[in-house]
Amino acid sequence: MSDLSLAGTPIEHFHVCAFFDSREQEYDVLIPFFREALDQGEKSIHILDPATLSEHRNRLTAGGIDTHACEACGQLELQSWQGVYLDENGAFEKDRMLATLDAVCKKATEAGYPRVRIMGNMDWAFRDAAVEKDLLAYEAEVNEVLSQNRQPAICVYDIAKLNGSMMMDLLRTHPLTLINGIVQENPFYTPATEMLEELRNRETGTHLHSAHAG
Repeated sequence: MSDLSLAGTPIEHFHVCAFFDSREQEYDVLIPFFREALDQGEKSIHILDPATLSEHRNRLTAGGIDTHACEACGQLELQSWQGVYLDENGAFEKDRMLATLDAVCKKATEAGYPRVRIMGNMDWAFRDAAVEKDLLAYEAEVNEVLSQNRQPAICVYDIAKLNGSMMMDLLRTHPLTLINGIVQENPFYTPATEMLEELRNRETGTHLHSAHAG
């Protein structure tokens, strides 16, 4: 079983991307991370596909976590994409999500938890191709929210759903990566201001190309 810990993580960075090619690999790596958080009295929030909530609970329990007790006392929260990443109409709105995440971090701190660890399964983003631009902008901007609150978050991606260019763009928006079960600094990371400017330039270039073609 891989050992994933925040020990040694650079204190100025809190945003981690994790790519997996199977559910088994994902849980082998992440369960020790989840268990460490709970053992240390930290808050743990997992944002998931609502269809997988029961399976997730079962896998946590099989991994040695007293899921029922941790949920009952509020230390562990399993939340659906709906109402977090997605609004009541199933739409993603970047600024709303940034505000939601900021509020979640502050609420956990006010409740007295030493830290809150957030895990978001990102499969929702690949149900609508139009989300890609806003997703990358969100992933770039969320670094500031997490750094200001000094709380870690892991964005979990299924490799099978990514093409090469999208995977590289996602890497570039995360200062930390999960490689072989270890959180490491990401040499491909591009600061948010630079990444956002590049995304704007891409969009402008697309519009100019379309106008010229017409």
